[in-house]
Amino acid sequence: MRIGFIGLGRMGSNMVRRLLRDGHEIVAYNRTPEKTKEIAGEGAEAAFSIAELVDKLAKPRTVWIMVPAGDATEAQIQELLHHLEPGDTIVDGGNTNFHDDVRRHGMLADHGLGYVDAGVSGGIWGLANGFCLMVGGDEPAVKPLEPIFLSLAPKDGYLHTGGPGSGHYVKMIHNGIEYGMMQAYAEGFEILHASDYQVDLAAISDLWNHGSVVRSWLLELAADAFRKNGQDLPHLKGWVADSGEGRWTIQEAIDHDVPAPVITLSLLTRFRSRQGDSYGAKVLAALRNEFGGHEVKAE
Repeated sequence: MRIGFIGLGRMGSNMVRRLLRDGHEIVAYNRTPEKTKEIAGEGAEAAFSIAELVDKLAKPRTVWIMVPAGDATEAQIQELLHHLEPGDTIVDGGNTNFHDDVRRHGMLADHGLGYVDAGVSGGIWGLANGFCLMVGGDEPAVKPLEPIFLSLAPKDGYLHTGGPGSGHYVKMIHNGIEYGMMQAYAEGFEILHASDYQVDLAAISDLWNHGSVVRSWLLELAADAFRKNGQDLPHLKGWVADSGEGRWTIQEAIDHDVPAPVITLSLLTRFRSRQGDSYGAKVLAALRNEFGGHEVKAE
């Protein structure tokens, strides 16, 4: 197939590379032309404006957007509206809120355009291993694009999850689960690290991936991290960001009266990681000192 691709960041550029390897023709555009030129050197056709990108595609056109969710994606869709024609399709592969997908689907349908939301998992390893794809949208928009999805995904790694917004909804829950899994691993390794036993955390990560019920790709990555950075992780700061999906997952749990304590606490722990010195902890120390004369530590 021949498609346009907007956004050549770490995941976007590797997605283009994987598609090129499978014989697809890609017209690539990035806001900074250096990345466009780089991927053109690997076989993609360069475009240095949205107008040029659309002009180089045959009708009906497909344009895949792989830029940060929110304002950046919204701006690209609005710009594409000035150039695309009825019958063309936009695919959003970012971590978009599913409510935005539903709104955009309706808005683009009014212009005769198809809209597909693709939840993408695989990170920087997707080029070698494939990207897990959770794809939402109307069947007439999704079905013609399956050669693209099948090239990007590993075997059995692509699913049409349902109507508009469902792909990003499933990806949102996927990321919420990921929060909880990562937090459990982090707490377990912290206990091991604090113990009196001089254990090799990389070796334990490897061990657990052979027959253990907690084996996973995350454990493989943990082993790699311990080997590269050292067991004490001295060069890393314990500051953990969140990209939004964890918050949206928890809001969905609240909206549907579903208890989700593990995912909720894992998100709150990320918030705590960003505090140099927690004011709440200071209040706790002050209260313990006031009612019981318990020891406190001065700044």
